[in-house]
Amino acid sequence: QVQLQESGPGLVKPSQTLSHTCTVSGGSITTAYYYWSWIRQTPEKGLGWMGAISYSGNAYFSPSLRSRASISRDTFKNSFTLQLMSVTPEDTAVYYCAREDRLVRYYTNPPKIRGQGTQVTVSS
Repeated sequence: QVQLQESGPGLVKPSQTLSHTCTVSGGSITTAYYYWSWIRQTPEKGLGWMGAISYSGNAYFSPSLRSRASISRDTFKNSFTLQLMSVTPEDTAVYYCAREDRLVRYYTNPPKIRGQGTQVTVSS
């Protein structure tokens, strides 16, 4: 059974870079044809897809975040990392990593296979 575990700071200062890692167990991030995603959720905006990295290492991003976001992976550690530059209080949210069997860019419900979620607050 695949499990995802997010790690990273819960508090980030404005203008800094948010960096969160999702470590996967029970399955390889290189297994075809999975996509490994980052999603965030706020009470005001709901669920928002941020981006994903495919089993082959291709990265995809929400147009609104493409200029600030990057996703990388470490196949030895079986993990993938989100970096979001120049954060503002608008980036305050619960951040989830998730696995999908296709590229999903829009969520109305939380993904079925996901980490526990991490509250990230952007504040000085």
